[in-house]
Amino acid sequence: MPENELKDFLDSKVIQYNTVDFIAPDPISVPHRYRLKEDIEIAGFLAATIAWGNRKIITKNGHRMMDLLGNSPFDFVMSYEESQLERLEGFVHRTFNATDLVHFVRALRHIYTHHGGLEQLFTQGQTADSLQGAIAELHHIFFEIPHELRSRKHLANPEKGSVAKRINMCLRWFVRSDNSGVDLGIWKDIPASKLSCPLDVHSGNVARKLGLLDRRQNDAKALLELDSRLRVLDKNDPVKYDFALFGLGIFEGF
Repeated sequence: MPENELKDFLDSKVIQYNTVDFIAPDPISVPHRYRLKEDIEIAGFLAATIAWGNRKIITKNGHRMMDLLGNSPFDFVMSYEESQLERLEGFVHRTFNATDLVHFVRALRHIYTHHGGLEQLFTQGQTADSLQGAIAELHHIFFEIPHELRSRKHLANPEKGSVAKRINMCLRWFVRSDNSGVDLGIWKDIPASKLSCPLDVHSGNVARKLGLLDRRQNDAKALLELDSRLRVLDKNDPVKYDFALFGLGIFEGF
């Protein structure tokens, strides 16, 4: 497909799927519950962390996490007593369990107390054209406090070749802003041009069928390739095409 036709096709799919109807059944509905920036950040980060498997169950469990945090995630993270962490016992989403959730809560307090919060961490860690180094730095900081080894697998590290799909999705939520009302756009000092596509099996297969991705393996090299091609289509907002790839793969079986 010629590049101009491919762009027109994908732009039409972005318009089709990037609507408020996308919100309710999606994990992004979890941070949409809140207005305080820090509540949105923590709710979004935790919901994105468990975003693998069935979309309906992911969304349900994301909202359950917020209920366990008293529907005030930032206040809970910053002011919990150790005894209050017992209320998290019993939470499980696939291989992410209460042990992992407790560490994530502790690590988030560490980040907001000692590193200025998630936004500052990513703003300071951004490079001229990428946030992947900042994701790697997040991983280092997240596990510089005591933790169970099992919890490390639940936070991706691009330095290990990971596509960091769930964190890149979370970053799309926080950075992108348009008139559709889906993405939250709460971070103002990181341009959308630096975002990376949340690459997974479905989006990768669609990208290959469209000629946007040649590499067979979904890894950091594939992510770099896909990013470079999406930025040709829209240098300022390449990750809007995540809506197109997602919709084509999940809803249309493309």
